[in-house]
Amino acid sequence: MNKEKKQINHVGIIIDGNRRYAKNKGMATHKGHSEGAEKVSKTIEWCKDLEIKELTIYTLSTENLKREPKELEHLFNLFKKFFKKFKENKEVHENKVKIKFIGDISLVPKDIQELIKEIENDTKDYDNYKINFCFAYGGRLELTKSINKLIKQGKPVTEQDITNFLWLSSEPDFIIRTGGKTRTSNFLPWQSVYSEWIFLEKMWPEFEEQDLKDCIEKFNQTQRNFGK
Repeated sequence: MNKEKKQINHVGIIIDGNRRYAKNKGMATHKGHSEGAEKVSKTIEWCKDLEIKELTIYTLSTENLKREPKELEHLFNLFKKFFKKFKENKEVHENKVKIKFIGDISLVPKDIQELIKEIENDTKDYDNYKINFCFAYGGRLELTKSINKLIKQGKPVTEQDITNFLWLSSEPDFIIRTGGKTRTSNFLPWQSVYSEWIFLEKMWPEFEEQDLKDCIEKFNQTQRNFGK
């Protein structure tokens, strides 16, 4: 029997499978990343149409930064193109979309750092929708940096203190991972403790609007009691 439709405030996505998609198609790796970037743009639109107010996308992990220099060069060029296009998108301002980058931005090239600062500054006062790009992000790194800041205050640390000091304080209702893997890969370990996880076999560039709707339906079928 169908459960009552739930209010969905925040969705997280691990966009896995770009490289395997390219390999399966006989394409160069960077082509898979390019198609993946296009799918991110479409997914943002789908979420807006479905009135999902906050979306957090795992775009670049700290582990990804250990990849071969040639692949990283392609990735950073793609990110610059994608972020510039996003910065110039009139709909971002018309729909008052707040854009935030979650991660240690000092780990990426300077020109991307500057672009990130511009985008965040341009949208800092918006609150109709929120898009969080986890970029040069690692969940353990986030926790380590947050706890070290708290320790300097010299007082007992509460759970709420940690939440307040994280790069991202809001918690996803559910998290989608494409690509057929069933691990969480250092994505929002604190924030996701009561998130529902949905794992899909499809590679990220194959993800479609109906998949998102199916994930919402699956979420609506769950009984969430938060351990009570």
